[in-house]
Amino acid sequence: MKIERFLDERGVAFESLPHEPTFSAQRMAQAVHISGDNVAKAVLVNADGQFILTVLPATHQVHLEMLREALCAHQVELASEDDLARIFTDCEVGSLPPFGSQYGVETLVDASLTEDVDIVFEGNQHREAFRMRYQQFAELEKPQMAIFAHHTC
Repeated sequence: MKIERFLDERGVAFESLPHEPTFSAQRMAQAVHISGDNVAKAVLVNADGQFILTVLPATHQVHLEMLREALCAHQVELASEDDLARIFTDCEVGSLPPFGSQYGVETLVDASLTEDVDIVFEGNQHREAFRMRYQQFAELEKPQMAIFAHHTC
């Protein structure tokens, strides 16, 4: 899945933000001159054997215990790099767009991200970012919502 084609085909307005390669959401935020609070990072987790793509602000971390409780799961852990490579086959390893539905996994958004008018997120490569309205993202992806992240600063 190429993000630009995916959004174009669905008639979604977006802005492409090319930048030097970055390997964390906070570094990407700096590269595109956007507050980390407005950058949506995607983190793949394994909850009782089911992969779930969590989406949260770059300034936050997944709180695994809160996530476990929100999912009513017995065990939740971060997915391995092998899992990422197997599921996100068209992405550079570690580069995850926030559209789990396009990869056969559920998407779960932290409630703190829903407060933003716009979100910026990584594409299929570490050198591309996209900005779009959060509301359009939610209408397109139809993610579940929960509180599972905490601010890191």
